[in-house]
Amino acid sequence: MKAQTIILLFVSIPIFLWSQSDWEVIAEDINPNEYYGVTVANGIVGIVSSPDPMKVNDVVLNGVYDYYQRGRVSNILKTFNHVNLDLVLDGEYINAKNISDYQQKLNMKDAMLETTFKFGKKARVKHTMMSLRHLPYSALSIIEITPQIDMEIAAHSIIEAPTHLNDVRNYFAVIDRPHVSIPLTTSVGLSPSGSIKVAASSSFVFDEEHGNEPQVIHIDWDYNKHWSQFKKKLKAGQTYTFSVVSTACASTQYDDPHNEAERLTIYAALDGREKLVSMHKKAWDKLWSTGNITVEGNKEVTRDIRFALYHLYSFSRAGTSYSLSPMGLSGLGYNGHVFWDTELWMYPPILMLQPDIAKSLLEYRFERLEAAKQNAFAHGFKGAMFPWESAADGSEDTPIWALTGPFQHHISGCIGWASWKYYQVTGDKEWLEERGWPILKNVADFWASRVERNGPNQYDINNVIGANEYEENIDNNAFTNAMAITVLRYANQAAIELGKKPDPDWLHVAENIPVLKFPDGTTKENRTYEGVMIKQADVNLLAYPMEYYSDKDQIKKDLEYYAPRMDKRGPAMGAAIISILYQQLGETEKAANIFADSYKGNEVPPFGVIAETPGGTNPYFATGAGGMLQAVLSGFGGLRITDDGLIQNKTQLPKDWGKLIITGAGKDNKTYIVE
Repeated sequence: MKAQTIILLFVSIPIFLWSQSDWEVIAEDINPNEYYGVTVANGIVGIVSSPDPMKVNDVVLNGVYDYYQRGRVSNILKTFNHVNLDLVLDGEYINAKNISDYQQKLNMKDAMLETTFKFGKKARVKHTMMSLRHLPYSALSIIEITPQIDMEIAAHSIIEAPTHLNDVRNYFAVIDRPHVSIPLTTSVGLSPSGSIKVAASSSFVFDEEHGNEPQVIHIDWDYNKHWSQFKKKLKAGQTYTFSVVSTACASTQYDDPHNEAERLTIYAALDGREKLVSMHKKAWDKLWSTGNITVEGNKEVTRDIRFALYHLYSFSRAGTSYSLSPMGLSGLGYNGHVFWDTELWMYPPILMLQPDIAKSLLEYRFERLEAAKQNAFAHGFKGAMFPWESAADGSEDTPIWALTGPFQHHISGCIGWASWKYYQVTGDKEWLEERGWPILKNVADFWASRVERNGPNQYDINNVIGANEYEENIDNNAFTNAMAITVLRYANQAAIELGKKPDPDWLHVAENIPVLKFPDGTTKENRTYEGVMIKQADVNLLAYPMEYYSDKDQIKKDLEYYAPRMDKRGPAMGAAIISILYQQLGETEKAANIFADSYKGNEVPPFGVIAETPGGTNPYFATGAGGMLQAVLSGFGGLRITDDGLIQNKTQLPKDWGKLIITGAGKDNKTYIVE
């Protein structure tokens, strides 16, 4: 088969080309002073790794927000650390100073973090941790100890409260039945404002038959920390395995999180280690079988692509109404708020590969539509004006000092745009009627009221901040105006699709919103733009992903003008757009170099998780992962979202990519191959 040929395969059995190096990210020579953790998450509970053995840095609960210690806005809630362990081998507490050969390995295929080390010449230890995909509030830790000498071990399963939790109550109980004994360690507390109750519970799970398992006792250490522990004597050379199941939840998810955390922990404990691992693997196998990318002939790029996919899948979940923040569940970055980063950057690759998860991201917006309508009303507009930063209730949560909150109005367009894209990919008319149409109609009504009607072709959108946030309070921003035009047209199209009568004013307004040009025909970013450095792509977004422009001469003109003006220390996702556009213009090697620059320079040790900017310290930047994946799918892969669904344009690959295989794309789980 000739190079650069596109083959479209329709297969019922997904293609897997798994190799160990493609699916593993290994951290060795770990320096605790230069350590940026990797996250294991299931879309609800995010657990961030630590350089210290048997420990984690943070546990983050998706969708749970409160006000604490970080300004006058809500923050995603860091909850009880309920997965930490202490291990005592032959009378010594394990720590970073008395171990060797310390390695952490993320198995992306199974979403497990495996840590191994040696305790002198006395023992080898393996610690495997996962946020269970099939049980959205639960986690599992597996500890395997192989002593080289006869020794006694002690293990402590710890629950520790972060300092911002109040009224912490610690509990211990044993559920004792003739066939089983389940020791429950539980903590309950209140969020900083007292409005939310959070709970965590854990239990040892032993492989021994009931009656032969170790005795578990409880240690109440202090107000914020307690643990359960057991001791056991081991023989040299015999591997001993035990597990810990744990659950975290909040009153935003259950009326009684205390009881629910304990019930779910009991449920997991009674399922047992083997079943938990099996079900967790099956859930991840399903994700990878319906959404995977392989670059034959380039294992490093394949691993990098899967690392990005792994994070987006870990941070989101089908069947919920949770969205994605720029840092996902990797910590408190950007307060865990939801921006345009979701709809324009992370959402498109998820929509192409996991439409059910994409549906959940839009459900988050639909549930906050009334708040967006109230926001529009408060600003003197009609329809729905979505907040620039959104958290629990959908009100504006941007810090007061940031002008992006009152003025970055393109977010409403991005949400409307994403809604129509979902319908294009899935063809789900029931969803369009019940969810998509209310969003699109209200966003269109917002833009029709937002414009200033100053004459033919002068329905101006003044006093905004566009995608390039270096330019504040400007008029007729290219990206904002083009997005408004696009969404007004989409709303009109949605009405016709549903047999409704569209508001004739929508197309009238769309036809009169200007997109400004310089005298030579280059698109002008805003009315007063004079060629200064820009933060990221703005004008270039008109060509992709909006497809407002299709003329290659226009695309090239804008690309050559704005690409050199992009701040090289700007956020990662901007370079991905430049890569896509050069690829669409046939300059594949240039696109490949820019593609690598879009994320490689942002990797931080020891796993290579990506920061927002080169030299940045705020990983994991899921927005950048979304941009990078769009460069693969819509750049080198040639995929487009159209009224005919997901289609593929002719494309070509970089010289060091042998074959690109996109598995499980679109509603029909098709496989696309580019050679």
